[in-house]
Amino acid sequence: MSEVRINVEQRTAFGKGAARKIRRAAKVPAVLYGHGTEPKHLTLPGHELMIALRTPNVLIRLAGDGVDELALPKGIQRDPLKGFLEHIDLLLVRRGETVSVEIPVNVVGDVVPDGMLEQLMMSVPVEAEATHIPQGVEVDITGLALGTQITSGDLPLPSGVSLSADAEALVLHITTKPTSVEAEAPAEGAAAEGESAAEGTTESE
Repeated sequence: MSEVRINVEQRTAFGKGAARKIRRAAKVPAVLYGHGTEPKHLTLPGHELMIALRTPNVLIRLAGDGVDELALPKGIQRDPLKGFLEHIDLLLVRRGETVSVEIPVNVVGDVVPDGMLEQLMMSVPVEAEATHIPQGVEVDITGLALGTQITSGDLPLPSGVSLSADAEALVLHITTKPTSVEAEAPAEGAAAEGESAAEGTTESE
């Protein structure tokens, strides 16, 4: 995994007022912690950070203002309405150490005719070397027969990456696509129940 370098500033002002001032300047307050060190309170440029976070488990090289560290995003807070970054927690990492992360399960290929894909796990927990975290694991469903099940233990993880989840946990399976009659049946049943409830209300009145 390549590193993304982001210039940072150390901050000494805290509290909601200070955080709002940082955000108004298009920056994001952050805390760097780990390895038993004292937490460092930092300020990161918002646009650069937002771009970096598009990569799952991005490795960030924090540089500037007396800081030169590698970190992984571990806690991201966004505004619930507008979606902009409000705060980020960063985990200090060292080359060669193993870290626990979640990587996305990316499905490629087309399901067989009359089949339907059901994906129960969108990501899986793994352990990997801090500077070699895969961006995801790919599952090709091309030609998989109806009834095929893929568990977390079946996932083709890269060398040096180990699974942290139950190997029998179901990730996805190929089921038979419901017929038009089967698809309509629940809706018809719900409509009938609605009519019965309406009739019952009329009678009670």
